[in-house]
Amino acid sequence: MIVMVIHKGADSVVLRVKEEFELAATDSSQKKIVVIGAGMVGASTSWHLRKQGAEVILLDRKGVAAGSSWGNAGWLAPALTMPLAESALWGYMAKSILDPNAPLHIPVRLDVKLWNFLLRFITHATDKSWMKTMKQLVPLNKMALPSYDEMIKAGVKAETFPRDFLIAFKNSKDVKGFIHEMDNVRKAGLEVNIEKLDDPQSVIPQLSKNIAEVYALRDQRFIAPGPFVQAIVDSFVKAGGTTEFGKEVADIVDTADGVEVLFTDGSKIAADAAVLATGAWLPKLAKKFGVKEPVQAGRGYSFSVAASPEIKNPVYFPAQRVACTPYQGRFRIAGTMEFLRPDEPLKPKRIRAIINSVKDLFTGLDLEDRQDEWVGSRPVSTDGLALIGATKNPKVFVGGGHGMWGVVLGPVTGKLLSEQVLTGKVAEELEPYNPLR
Repeated sequence: MIVMVIHKGADSVVLRVKEEFELAATDSSQKKIVVIGAGMVGASTSWHLRKQGAEVILLDRKGVAAGSSWGNAGWLAPALTMPLAESALWGYMAKSILDPNAPLHIPVRLDVKLWNFLLRFITHATDKSWMKTMKQLVPLNKMALPSYDEMIKAGVKAETFPRDFLIAFKNSKDVKGFIHEMDNVRKAGLEVNIEKLDDPQSVIPQLSKNIAEVYALRDQRFIAPGPFVQAIVDSFVKAGGTTEFGKEVADIVDTADGVEVLFTDGSKIAADAAVLATGAWLPKLAKKFGVKEPVQAGRGYSFSVAASPEIKNPVYFPAQRVACTPYQGRFRIAGTMEFLRPDEPLKPKRIRAIINSVKDLFTGLDLEDRQDEWVGSRPVSTDGLALIGATKNPKVFVGGGHGMWGVVLGPVTGKLLSEQVLTGKVAEELEPYNPLR
């Protein structure tokens, strides 16, 4: 039995338990599952599978949170978890080709797969499509924070930080669009608690006087994403889960008894089932199993700077598409949606574009003294919904394509997907996310 001691302070929500991890007494203990990909989705899925008693091996070609999970903003913000394709995208795309500092970057190159993806992606950039997708996101959004709390209660030694998110506008004319967007989130069925601040510099002194209006978005949280994923994996291993890092999966083949995962070095692992949680690399292994929805790398960039006094609230600049988060005593600044291949190297000019877009929005931050410069390939689907569930092969499952929302929706994805893997039951909330759609 798990006995909980709950402490809620100003800086974090911490739940401690006397018993770390209680395995469910089910026939799942007879099943061996291989999970490929140790980001937030793969780690969470492995954790839930192990909690249900399955034998689980978590694989990754590099290690824990080596893809898009490490350097992102770490926002647990259901009110901001919404479709990427919106009607304003038509203007953004045109601007991105001409403006090197634009938040959306589309390379001018002959890439048939990329342009096919973009054509399908932009067909969803309508108000009607946005609302339809938002309504499909709402059930998972509502489960996002409780899913984090569940993992912490069961022994994941990490924290979530409840804070007001400051939404800042350099031009008052940009406020109307954001408020309209929040109204639409409410119409889709999600609570939104937002209030205009009269003195935002009292919350964050480093905010520039160039900022015209600031709003506080309540009831959201953030995490340090890389350390949190590591804490999930640590809990998983302590409960008897197995990890194997540094080897690349070449293929998955069907067998009479299950599947075999084949590595590029010639080795293999036999299992009853496999879960693909490989992010922007998902199509490489999933396509042969009938997953035809394109998944494109939407690369994001970030870096951290020192801040004195320490900044304790996230800040979002909607017009600049820049998300800022306190991170281990520093201040992480993240932005850009760059449509390139996932393994391409970091482009310093994208870091410079972020700096140029925010340099007059802060005072007292040395944006030239940067640490942790990073690029991560977020897996973007054309319709704004992740791919979660079984493929044409009932022994091969996928969990990916979350776009910018793999961190906030990772634990709930892992919880619902693990149930499907072990029981065959598809949760009602996952029906729109069918990877064979």
